[in-house]
Amino acid sequence: MRRARLLLSVGLILFLLLAGCNQSPVSSTSPNYSGANSDAQVSLSMTDEPPSGVTVLFFQISLTAAYLTPAMGSTTTSLLNNNTPIQVDVTQLQAISAFLSTANVPAGTYNNLTLSFANPQLVIFNAADQALASTCPLNTVCQLTPSVDNSSTLTFSSAPFPVAVDQSTPLGFLLDFHLNQVIQSDLSVNLGVANGVTVGELPSAPPSGFPPFGFLVGTVESVSTSSSSSPQFTLQTRFGRTFTIDVNSSTSYQNFPTSVCGTGSFSCLATGQVVQVQVANVETSGTLLAADVSFVQVPGQQVVEANIIGLSTSNGATVMKLLLHWSPDSGSLPFGGVATATVSPTATFSVGSGNFTIPSGLSFTNTSDLVVGQQVEVGVVAGSLANSTGSGPWSPPSVSFTTDTVELEPSQITGGVTATNASAASFTLTTLPNFFAFWSNQSGWMPMTFTVDTTSQTVYLGLSSDSFAGVTSNSMVSVRGWLFSTPSSATASTLVAETVLGRPQGFF
Repeated sequence: MRRARLLLSVGLILFLLLAGCNQSPVSSTSPNYSGANSDAQVSLSMTDEPPSGVTVLFFQISLTAAYLTPAMGSTTTSLLNNNTPIQVDVTQLQAISAFLSTANVPAGTYNNLTLSFANPQLVIFNAADQALASTCPLNTVCQLTPSVDNSSTLTFSSAPFPVAVDQSTPLGFLLDFHLNQVIQSDLSVNLGVANGVTVGELPSAPPSGFPPFGFLVGTVESVSTSSSSSPQFTLQTRFGRTFTIDVNSSTSYQNFPTSVCGTGSFSCLATGQVVQVQVANVETSGTLLAADVSFVQVPGQQVVEANIIGLSTSNGATVMKLLLHWSPDSGSLPFGGVATATVSPTATFSVGSGNFTIPSGLSFTNTSDLVVGQQVEVGVVAGSLANSTGSGPWSPPSVSFTTDTVELEPSQITGGVTATNASAASFTLTTLPNFFAFWSNQSGWMPMTFTVDTTSQTVYLGLSSDSFAGVTSNSMVSVRGWLFSTPSSATASTLVAETVLGRPQGFF
């Protein structure tokens, strides 16, 4: 049987502040936030791994349940706030992690972790797989709802279990989705396949500059500067989850425009803003501590984050074909869908690099700087959003709109290192056949080569040496950074790396 080979991987973090229990292994209590002295901190992270000739553009699955079982007794505790399912876009987590939830559970020993999943959604580009042509024509973007083989509930009881949870030591789990195993040759999903999903512990001391608990994106519901407590705000995510966020003197504030505030600080925050939070820690009360807070949009503005999968022109205007990944507006913009975005002649361009310094000589100022594969955040001009008609039953939901703001965000690319340049602290990365679906002037998939520039701010993880010295030829890495079109002095597009993550044995 022909196996569809995938080469993709993601990071997802579910933080669990453990306390509370239930009488049934099936129907568990929702977490509470008592902050009792016996409570301990625990977290769960997830990372992932597409078939030859097929590019996976979007893979979303819902985490519907998460339970820990103690060594003493048979009762279980739910780790999801109010038992609310959480949708995860796995393809956006190649080199970062997403924070999911907090829960309180008594300190003690736990024998296993049980996770349940549902509703997988898959968007692919079929570049060369003729066997899929009846379902997804060649050189076409298709949306599929794959069936789930075997059980969608997984129980992990081998290493690192059993685990001891205590109040003084934060504990986190890393859940790896190896999509090259999970997605079958018929594009069904088998979560129980050998080495398809694995669990390990997060390091207790992550590298400097790399917040261990991942990120959250949501709308600011309230802001408090009460003298009786540290400055904090509440954040509601697209899934209706609400978190209380503490800040301290180490918290940084990024990408806040001068129209919002002069200098990045807590005073920049306002009710109704959409922000992204990097979680530095989870406190015993269940409150999160922010490593940094990044501005996304002002109240009432409509924005969407997407990958550019095609570029063209129409009546003299540049048109971006976008694969939609995220927006605070979950109603009118279809995630995993495709948008035709016409760039307004007066559109403004910017780079969302926050406190990361982009090397000189790289620019993102107009439509000539756009390139397929870039991750961008674009503003939707009011009144321009309209539904579009796809070309067949396989077509993803489609919309069209005009955009007047285009901000370059970090792309995530996985590939093989083909050369290194120690004197320039750069290396050459050749993509795997899972990424950069197609270019408007080519039929079928071809590998793309990029120059990856690193700086003193680049964070290295999972390498033989967590520094540039750990990047070696013929190794596989995932890189998160800002992708720029080919500079005049270079032969390949340049990606400035914020994070370089090693992928031992080809899994990521």
